[in-house]
Amino acid sequence: MKIISILLLFVVINIPTAFCQSEFQIKIIDKNTSEPIYGASVTLSNLGNANTSDLNGLVIFKNLSFGTYIITVQYLGYNSLNDTLIFNDKSNLITIYLNPSVDEIEEVVIASNRSSRSIENIPTRIEFIAGEELDEKSNMKPGDIRMILNESTGIQTQQTSATSANASIRIQGLDGRYTQILKDGFPLYAGAASGLGLLQIPPLDLKQVELIKGSASTLYGGGAIAGLVNLISKTPEFEHEFKFHADLTSAKGLNLNSFYSKRNEKFGTTIFAAYNQNGAFDPAGINLTAIPKFNRITLNPKIFFYPNKKTQLIIGVNSSFEDRIGGDLDYISRTRPSNKYFEKNNTQRISSQINLEHKLNDFKKFNFKNSLSYYKRKITTPSINFEGIQYATFSEAGYYTGNEKSEWVFGVNLSTDIFNEASKFLINQRDYSQYTFGAFIQNITNVREWLEIESGFRTDYVIDYGFAYLPKISALIKINPKLSSRIGFGLGYKAPTIFTEESERIQYENVLPINNSINDLEKSYGANWDINYKTVFFDQVSFSINHLFFYTYINNPLLLINLINQNNQFQNINGHLDTKGTETNVKIAYKDFKLFLGYTYTDATLFQNGIRKQNPLTSKHRLNTVLFYEVEEKWKIGLESYYFSKQKLNDGRLGNDYTIMGFMVEKLLEKFSVYVNFENFLDVRQTKFENIYSGAISNPVFNDIYAPLDGFVVNGGIKIKL
Repeated sequence: MKIISILLLFVVINIPTAFCQSEFQIKIIDKNTSEPIYGASVTLSNLGNANTSDLNGLVIFKNLSFGTYIITVQYLGYNSLNDTLIFNDKSNLITIYLNPSVDEIEEVVIASNRSSRSIENIPTRIEFIAGEELDEKSNMKPGDIRMILNESTGIQTQQTSATSANASIRIQGLDGRYTQILKDGFPLYAGAASGLGLLQIPPLDLKQVELIKGSASTLYGGGAIAGLVNLISKTPEFEHEFKFHADLTSAKGLNLNSFYSKRNEKFGTTIFAAYNQNGAFDPAGINLTAIPKFNRITLNPKIFFYPNKKTQLIIGVNSSFEDRIGGDLDYISRTRPSNKYFEKNNTQRISSQINLEHKLNDFKKFNFKNSLSYYKRKITTPSINFEGIQYATFSEAGYYTGNEKSEWVFGVNLSTDIFNEASKFLINQRDYSQYTFGAFIQNITNVREWLEIESGFRTDYVIDYGFAYLPKISALIKINPKLSSRIGFGLGYKAPTIFTEESERIQYENVLPINNSINDLEKSYGANWDINYKTVFFDQVSFSINHLFFYTYINNPLLLINLINQNNQFQNINGHLDTKGTETNVKIAYKDFKLFLGYTYTDATLFQNGIRKQNPLTSKHRLNTVLFYEVEEKWKIGLESYYFSKQKLNDGRLGNDYTIMGFMVEKLLEKFSVYVNFENFLDVRQTKFENIYSGAISNPVFNDIYAPLDGFVVNGGIKIKL
């Protein structure tokens, strides 16, 4: 009886506790943006396992007893929170605000995917360069964007002229013509305009650079077989911005760049103006320019009109005018101008952009884009005179709709590319006109909390070449808050033109025109799969790693074939080109230090008439290392190293492997900063490995350029921000 009484007393005492159990919700919010945080780890004392927040930032604990708990909240990129909370019948929902870590960059909105989702929730793999990284790269090359692109894994800029420094971009071992370069979503650097594009885009007015590696043709059409580069311009804010960047180099260079922006309720403007020049520079002492003499003026004004809160109209102009001459120093200096080799490039680039966007509601909007481009280029050497004008247009209408779980994009576009060669006395006139009509659809759906699916389809009709059908599908799998994976597959195509790296290398000498009776579209398919992991060690060391597998197959690629009569003709060969490999990126951050490690393995192979050979001018192994130290608003110090393995050359030889190292230091003050950069301080030059030409200097035959020619260059300057 005594035992029964004790048991009854125990039950009576515990009845209140048994009934004082309920569901307890905690909502995790970003303190700066008030947006919910997905994947935050939340631990309560006396509980064995931590829960994670869902897409709405909610963490739910069920059958929880009333009482006092110690809570710990952690998420990569935010300061950890440790606090005490009381759970009772009056508090079943508590909101917790997390502060972003000091070393995190500001929120980045990705434009290339045309989605309103954050980059963490987009199935397509998109890389971006922004903030401090973009600012740091502009210190090294303030006159163009080569440095920004060349130091990313999987990307290599390929110099096509030994004396004029012309260059193109290669993604994952594929020639430059397979990469589409956009400015705010407009294709301004295609066809004839691609030869000097990388050298004529100063970075000061750029907000960020977005990279998609692999087929990106569903939204942007032909030309994006290897991927695309989208240069996103700055937009005006209510607080005015003025930046001025002056830079001098030991290689006789001068760069003066300025940017201004301001808006009010109805209007805004941005104005970018630059003057870039260089003297003839010959570090090897061979009397040929490694850096040509040039003068360039760039002016990019834009007007923003906001008639109401739902409508925005942007009207802008991009313009650039440049005279560039490389070759024999005696010719350039006019000391002994006769019988000397030279290469002149005179270019004029003018393009307009109109972008109208109208929001119908929070989930629906209409967008219209239009651009008109004029590009004139004249190439002159002792034996070649190539001159022509490209007129290009691009028009697109898009409709966006959806809800919180699913987004749709529908669009139609028309693009034209017309090239007229100046000389009308050529036997083989190389004029051409390409007209392309396109329609596309894309959907992103949140299938589950852990699964996002992106699918799309595009069809283009290219006059003279017929239809191209371009499906794509991508998936984002969120295994847990620290581990995720993306996988994608898509088709692509490229319409043939004479403007490739091969023809650029020979200044279009004896290159026959494209013939639609023997030439066809280059078509491709590609796939990629990556794995992402991020975590924080000891609440101080952030660690992230991304590993990518990629593969691209191009059927019957277009190659320049040397004919018996010394003419050169583009032909779709009997065979294919494929490129496969991996990219690995590691980032480690501790207090004021950041370490970036990158490795790229690329196997690019050409199969022609049953014969297999390595695609030339592609490093199979490449290693990037960057150590960066920053004391906020005081100092920036960076040390970097880039290793390139041996490359197969067009003549069958192997080029040397080499390592480039650089060091940069910048002192930041309230309104300005000063910096000095020691680029390639090991003075690695191809002219140290071998002669870059054969024959007489008056009529040289140049070898492939696979390593730097300018060697060790010191540059420094001042940046003013008001």
